Amino acid sequence: MTTTPLPITLDDVRDAAARLKGVAHRTPVLRSTTLDRIVGAEVLLKCENFQRVGAFKFRGAYNAASRLAPEQLARGIAAYSSGNHAQAVALAARELGTTAVIVMPEDAPRSKRAATAGYGAEIVTYDRYAGDRVAIAEALAADRGLALIPPYEHPHVMAGQGTAALELLQDAGELDALLVPVGGGGLIAGSATAVKGLRPGIRVAGVEPEAGDDTKRSLEAGRRVEIPVPRTIADGQALHTPGELTFSVNRRLVDEIALVSDGEIRAAMRFAFERLKIVVEPSGATPLAALLAGRLGDLPRRVGLIVSGGNIDAGRFAELCGEAV
Repeated sequence: MTTTPLPITLDDVRDAAARLKGVAHRTPVLRSTTLDRIVGAEVLLKCENFQRVGAFKFRGAYNAASRLAPEQLARGIAAYSSGNHAQAVALAARELGTTAVIVMPEDAPRSKRAATAGYGAEIVTYDRYAGDRVAIAEALAADRGLALIPPYEHPHVMAGQGTAALELLQDAGELDALLVPVGGGGLIAGSATAVKGLRPGIRVAGVEPEAGDDTKRSLEAGRRVEIPVPRTIADGQALHTPGELTFSVNRRLVDEIALVSDGEIRAAMRFAFERLKIVVEPSGATPLAALLAGRLGDLPRRVGLIVSGGNIDAGRFAELCGEAV
């Protein structure tokens, strides 16, 4: 009996790490004795909110874009994203001396749209509840001769995202479990590839908002499941189905998916601000929310957690954290 090879390997993640050295930030790992006491485990937080563009997405975007042929780079890059991948591709394009066109939903956070434009990208908007962002971006890329870099459905993107978990293991040492936010599945696919390649027995858990449980449903069904486009404060996780490539990895390497409510996400954002002194966007707060709400059952001794991003404007942050009182 043969097993279909996965689209990425530990060596791909290591190769991405070498390519990103000196370009991406090696983000800090934080601890909190208060958090450890509350959840009953040692928690180590890999803070990708301190990454360039404020999120882990720069890792995958740069790893993919930097591998394009010079003649393709000269024509430019296209992408589709609700915000963090948009900024990441825009910055990667600028770093590599080319241009970017980004398809973004009309209701994307203003701060993310402004930052994307600030990196020099052209923005094309669409209605996320009525339009097909993939079809729009593919048509645009074909018409203009651009290289399309998707937010997660790409081996080099997935491998780049996995470098965050690789660094966490290198800096934190042995871990018994790793908690990762799940949107399209690229971050957890890359992370699981990295940590399972080094520590096969590690428990890998993804976290989704309750309204956007497409990956949990898909893993339970053994196939990709579609749900209505979710309405959740975690805009980076508002997807209707997992990626095909990402799901092929996650169904083999991810052990479980936990769900959290928007209220629990707000409470986690507030906890991170008050106790850890960091700003975390809703999608980046979901693993912390799962810990604080006890959504993962009995925890092992040492737990790693990827804080995926911190891109949220002051007004929206105050509004959401105020609701957590």
